[in-house]
Formats: sequence, structure tokens, C-alpha cells
Amino acid sequence: MVHDNPAIDAVETIWAGKLRRYSGEGWKQLLDLKSQALNVRDIFRTLRGIVQSHVLLRRIRPEVVFTRGGFVSVPVALAAKLLGIPYLTHDSDSTPSLANRLIARWAALHTVAMPPELYPYPAGKTIMVGIPVSRHYHKVSASLQHEFRRELGLDGYGQVVLITGGGNGARKLNLAVVQNARYLLTAFPDLKLVHIAGRALQKETNLLYDELRLGKARQRVQVYGFLTDMHKYSGAADIIVARGGATNLAEFALQAKPVVVVPSSQLIWNVKNSEALEKRGAVLELNEEQAEQPERLGRLLGDLLADEAHRSALSQRLAEISSPHSASRLATIIIQTAAKE
Repeated sequence: MVHDNPAIDAVETIWAGKLRRYSGEGWKQLLDLKSQALNVRDIFRTLRGIVQSHVLLRRIRPEVVFTRGGFVSVPVALAAKLLGIPYLTHDSDSTPSLANRLIARWAALHTVAMPPELYPYPAGKTIMVGIPVSRHYHKVSASLQHEFRRELGLDGYGQVVLITGGGNGARKLNLAVVQNARYLLTAFPDLKLVHIAGRALQKETNLLYDELRLGKARQRVQVYGFLTDMHKYSGAADIIVARGGATNLAEFALQAKPVVVVPSSQLIWNVKNSEALEKRGAVLELNEEQAEQPERLGRLLGDLLADEAHRSALSQRLAEISSPHSASRLATIIIQTAAKE
């Protein structure tokens, strides 16, 4: 199928399968007959995908294959191996995807988002490149932060905290922040809370704030469903409260922002990303259970709002693991790998 983007020659479709596994259930998942039946079915889908990929790669004869690690990459990478075509993997999270672990043995190189020692790949074949993100994300100076605030109408506030649960929001994070809003708004009379709740959760979150009966302080809370100019709001913020999504964390690292992470307990990669950064002193972390404790999140944020030196230290450590030229570096590595063939 021809794609509208002139930089993309074509979009091809192949069959692929996935392995259904459920963290924490151990041997019990073996008794889930429906899931096991789907796993068996998907083995045959993957085999079909390998044949399709073999035909496709023989036709287009690429010098190199690049994979981001989704389950669809497995048949393509295996077909590339059979044809002697080198392939590279990329991991955005600190924990490699199952797909990348399955095809890691034959990869020419492993490009990763975080320090190489976090990954189970051979050191000589692992290169930290970060995560390619929008060009709008870069280090935010004090003057640029002020400019963002003025543009967004936030320059009338002494401090700004941005809360984001990712593109779809996060109900547990939303609830934890609402439960701590009264404490924060009372303790910091010039504080503004900018809360990105998710499109489906915006109305619900607004109602939760209304039920607090904050009086005039309610005007210092703004809830959005989704933002297209996210970089301006994160750039304007003094502190960001976020999940452990790798792309968001890479964006905030480029901006050199202090971040408090409340990772989703259901997303193991969220937890691993957060743990890896906390061990380096690059973020502050609260798990969901801790964030639900009365005023715990609020007091942590309050301490951080009152301690500029701590915010600065967190910003610096997070910025140290950022990759400002990730896209160009990754492109160079791909081209160099192709040139060796």
C-alpha cells in the first residue's frame, strides 16, 4: 500500500502472533485454557509471518532491518536472519521487550534508551541512543520557562506543578493528586496545578476537584483532557508528576525537569523505568499504594517545592541521561550498519 508520506515507500502487512503471559500469576496461567489456545494459534501465525517476511525481504532486499520490538518484529527479524540481512533492535524501556529478547541473539546491534548496563545484551553490541522525540523538547532555561508561562497565562503564579498520566490519563494518579490538592493549595497560596487527566477522565476529574469545595483556590486548578503543546506546559512547570512511560521521561529529561514518578503497578516497564532512574537519583518515586496514603504525595511535593536545591539536583541528574540528538544518532548507526554489508 502506498503511503502519503513521501519518506515512506510502502506499508506492508504480515501475520504475527504474541505470547500471552500474566505477571504474578505463575503456574496458574497454564490453566487458562483460552489463553493457551490463543498462544498455540499465534505460533502458527508467527510461522506464516516468517514466510511472508522472507518473500517480502527477498523482493525489496534491504541492507538493514530496524525493529522497535513489537511482536510483529519477530517474524521479520527471523526472516532477515535466514537471508543474512543484519538487523538492529531498539528498546525504549529499561526492560527489553519479549520480542527483542527472542531475537536478540542474532541482532547486529542493540540500541537502547537508558544506560547499557541495565540491559541483558552483550556490552560490545549495546549502544545507548535514547528515544527520538519531538524537536520541541530541549533544555529549558529560566528565561524560556518564563516565556512559556507568559504565553500560557501562567505568569501570575509563583509555582506550577504539572500532572500527567500519559495520553489516556491515569485514574489512580488523578485520584491521588485530587486527594492531595487541598493540602498543596493551602500550603502554597501562589501554586497553580495543571492537571492533564486524559480525554475520557477530564469531566470526572473536574467533578472530583469541585467536590473538594476549595473556594477561590479552585481557580488555581486547571484540568485538561489532552494537550497538543505539551512541551510548553512541561517547560513552564517547576515540578512534573508523571507515570513511568519511557517517552515522557525522555522528554522531561531533555527539558531538565524535576519529576515525581508514580508508576502504574500494572505496567512492569513503568515500574522498572522508575526504579532505574530513582537509583540514579534522577527522579523521586512513590508507588501507587504510597501515593494513596493521606497527604503523602502532597507532602513530598511540598518539600520539593520548598527546596530549590533539591529540584536543581534532580533536574541535573535526569538531564545527564538524556540524549539530545537521539534521532540523528540512531539514523547514523542504521546507515553505518547498512554500509558494512
